[in-house]
Amino acid sequence: MLAIFQAAGWPIWLLLIASIVATALIIERLLTLRRARILPPNLLDEVTRVYRGGNITPEIIEKLETSSPLGTVLAAALRNVNAPRDVMKESIEEAGGGVAHTLERFLTTLGTIATLAPLMGLFGTVVGMIEIFGAQNPTGANPAQLAHGISVALYNTGFGLAIAMPTLVFYRHFRALVDSFVIQMEQQAVRFVDVVHGARN
Repeated sequence: MLAIFQAAGWPIWLLLIASIVATALIIERLLTLRRARILPPNLLDEVTRVYRGGNITPEIIEKLETSSPLGTVLAAALRNVNAPRDVMKESIEEAGGGVAHTLERFLTTLGTIATLAPLMGLFGTVVGMIEIFGAQNPTGANPAQLAHGISVALYNTGFGLAIAMPTLVFYRHFRALVDSFVIQMEQQAVRFVDVVHGARN
């Protein structure tokens, strides 16, 4: 493996750093964006039960807010449980916006790496081509330098594409996952609003 990196020249190290960062971010997002962690299955039922039991205290709201992203949105609804429907919905939307921003953490970096990796590979290709043309002299080409230039050109292109393709797939997957989570959180919060205002009527 080290021989490949040596053959690919110094531009490959930029791609190696990009691949390490992308891998770390993908693992972090896979661990963070788990459905059970974002949308605990029975949380809405528990919050509804607490509301109907009249046991809403600042401690319960604070505990709910720190429990999960869905908990943060429902806690905003509980804080405004005595407010009109519009105020309640507005507080949910504000909390949902903050949660969405948190869930999208590192996705911009991942998208940037997916876009940048092929360009970095292309840069390595240009460096390799420069070496190939540098190998030409009046007495003929230096075969060793020529071979090295070709290695730099091809390895960097290949590594750039190999990094970009899976990174782009994961970036799009995480983006769609976050959008799905945000929609489901809003739906559950609206159901809670309906429970609160349905009980008043």
